[in-house]
Amino acid sequence: MHPHEALIRRFYACLAARDADGALACYHAEVFFSDPLHPRLRGGLAGDLWRMRLGEAGLEEIALEEASGDADGGHARWTARAVVRHRPVTVRGRSMFAFREGRIVRHYDHYSLWRWAAQALGPAGAALGWFGPLRWALRARATRRLERFSAARAGD
Repeated sequence: MHPHEALIRRFYACLAARDADGALACYHAEVFFSDPLHPRLRGGLAGDLWRMRLGEAGLEEIALEEASGDADGGHARWTARAVVRHRPVTVRGRSMFAFREGRIVRHYDHYSLWRWAAQALGPAGAALGWFGPLRWALRARATRRLERFSAARAGD
């Protein structure tokens, strides 16, 4: 197994075990993370996102379904289960990775924000989850929540 594939598998094993520090040890200090709800996070904010998701944010389970990695990069397919606004949400996604100095330096998650919104927000999310203004509002709310979480951690 290529070391980059092993690193991806270790990252997801730590997430599955709710070990944020272990997962973040797989990240390079200059990591760039992006997903449909949290685009363009860098460094410590990417780490705080996983701390928040594994802590209070309701991520109940993440299961790695497939992983591959080589000298050029890596890929993964996964399923995550969470509770959002007292509603169960199941997300199937895929990730792309780039590496530097034996750690993950770029991490891009892709999943359907429309499907997420349909589950998390019910009929309104299903009807409007594709609509730009709703997507922007969801991202703005997610950004504010992450910023509050990071500020509270910095105050500790």
